[in-house]
Amino acid sequence: MVTGKFITVEGIEGVGKSTNIDYIRALLEAAGIEVVMTREPGGTLLGEAIRALLLDPRYTGMSPDCELQLMFAARAEHLARVILPALEQGQWVLCDRFTDATYAYQGGGRGIDVGKIAHLEQWVQGDFRPDLTVLLDVPVAVGLARAGKRGSLDRFEQEQVEFFERVRQAYLDLAARHDGRYRVIDANQPLAKVQQQLDAVLRPFLDAR
Repeated sequence: MVTGKFITVEGIEGVGKSTNIDYIRALLEAAGIEVVMTREPGGTLLGEAIRALLLDPRYTGMSPDCELQLMFAARAEHLARVILPALEQGQWVLCDRFTDATYAYQGGGRGIDVGKIAHLEQWVQGDFRPDLTVLLDVPVAVGLARAGKRGSLDRFEQEQVEFFERVRQAYLDLAARHDGRYRVIDANQPLAKVQQQLDAVLRPFLDAR
């Protein structure tokens, strides 16, 4: 029986996920919650190996269907080994991206039929979904400029601007369609203001435990 909560953080490159995930973790831990931090693709030994394949620029031109199925292969292992066991123990899981990223990147970005994604989602997850999804949103030009300062670009980061425009729009469409669990944060602001928004989002969620 799942007793913990599952929070996912989504967004395109350069939105500040790492910094703000650390901030969310601090808020949760300050409330006395035991937090497991993880990421997708990855989160397990096998998942990290798949992540390395997915991000490696040597595999530019990978078949979109191959990419999609690798994402869900890593996710199946992640759920079985990390996410569900932690939730069953009453821990809260804070995850850097989850299946919404697949709808955004492989659906929006690559143009894969969302019906294929939905079929894999149901097969791998059943009815399991995040309790809360935080979408950090910035204009694509801003995100890519930030990402470009981090050094060499991975296979996804090397995509064209139009790809990321489609990804961002897919995220915004998901947020509108699932507004019960989504909270959109304007991350194109100074960090202090971004974190004020996170406070406003998370405090009611924590109070409702």
